[in-house]
Amino acid sequence: MSGGLTHATVLLHEAVDALAIKPDGLYVDGTFGRGGHSAKILERLGGKGRLIALDKDPAAVAVGSAWRDARFRMVHSGFAQLADVLRELGVAKVDGILLDLGVSSPQLDDAARGFSFRFDAPLDMRMDTSGGLTAAQWLAAVDEDLLAEVIRDYGEERFAKQIARAVVVARAIQPIHTTRQLVELAGKAVRTREAGQNPATRTFQAIRIYLNGELEELARVLPECVTHLKAGGRLAVISFHSLEDRIVKHFMRDMAEGDKLPRNVPIRASEVPQGKLNLIGKAVRAGEAELRANPRARSAVMRVAERSDVA
Repeated sequence: MSGGLTHATVLLHEAVDALAIKPDGLYVDGTFGRGGHSAKILERLGGKGRLIALDKDPAAVAVGSAWRDARFRMVHSGFAQLADVLRELGVAKVDGILLDLGVSSPQLDDAARGFSFRFDAPLDMRMDTSGGLTAAQWLAAVDEDLLAEVIRDYGEERFAKQIARAVVVARAIQPIHTTRQLVELAGKAVRTREAGQNPATRTFQAIRIYLNGELEELARVLPECVTHLKAGGRLAVISFHSLEDRIVKHFMRDMAEGDKLPRNVPIRASEVPQGKLNLIGKAVRAGEAELRANPRARSAVMRVAERSDVA
């Protein structure tokens, strides 16, 4: 059962420290997972503090729903619906928001989820197993050009066209239902391999990101996070992929710079538009001790910003 699978929370102390927890504050963990960050946040909250956790994965929601803490609220929802969730709960502003992107260890280690090429399992790859197309269903009908585009753009795979062609040729003979089938197709199409990396790695990553709309949801929620943060509230985002980190980095930078004016506009310094975010420190990565204990943390990057008092 997936409920027995463990999860090593990445940047646990760094992320919770970054939120600068106030004992009586209200916080949002936008990606509950197995509750590592949420548990640490609750440790630092006082009796009047509150924590709202979101997750679209029913298995994660089941874990959170079993917690018995009056300060904690578990919601079955993706973080892209943050504004709707807060409105339904009657919450206007919060003191901090944490987003831990990507897939959790239980999702990767549960063969039935189809996220990993390490197992021969059904091709699912849905974060929310209660609806939507599975990877197998999508691969059965996707246009070859779109498939190549997805693998190239979301997986940064040089052999995207070759992999897409192999998939289309293979599915004409028999349906592609399992992870092993996709691994074998990618293995034959990828002519040069990166040291220590399975040739199907980028293809699996690309299909997962596309099917779950991960980049689009991230781009959608970031402005909502700024809107719902109190002045001085913190936003901490942990990403595991260069495309995710690029979105976060550029967003925070643009929000910190504020509205840009044409050059040589004669205005007073006090009239220069101020940004809605202040950047906090530099990008944070896992230390050597954490990397030894959890190699999956090697690609993690955390960026932190604080809401300014600009309306």
